[in-house]
Amino acid sequence: MKIEKFEDIIAWQLAGKLTVEIYNKFENIIDYRFKNQIQSASVSIMNNVAEGFERRTNKELRNFLFIAKGSCGEVRSMLYLAIKFNYLNIKDFNKIYRLTIEISRCLAGFIKTL
Repeated sequence: MKIEKFEDIIAWQLAGKLTVEIYNKFENIIDYRFKNQIQSASVSIMNNVAEGFERRTNKELRNFLFIAKGSCGEVRSMLYLAIKFNYLNIKDFNKIYRLTIEISRCLAGFIKTL
């Protein structure tokens, strides 16, 4: 399948699902610093994929995909804190964690193809 627009990129689509999950699961958290950080990191995944694609060079796309992968790791790291702070139950943790792993794998595969 040829990718004609960033919306065709599976990692971008999955990052959108992740962002919705993050916003929904942490909407009632009053620790605004934590909430803002994890929400920003999830949005960063999507936006870096989009921005990199729109730059129209493989070199820049690759760089932005690495940044997106880093943001994915940041979300995953914060999930561990969410458990420790009792902001998230283990079931929700596992669901979101698996999604971050899937996104990270998609990004790694895409990077490899470039």
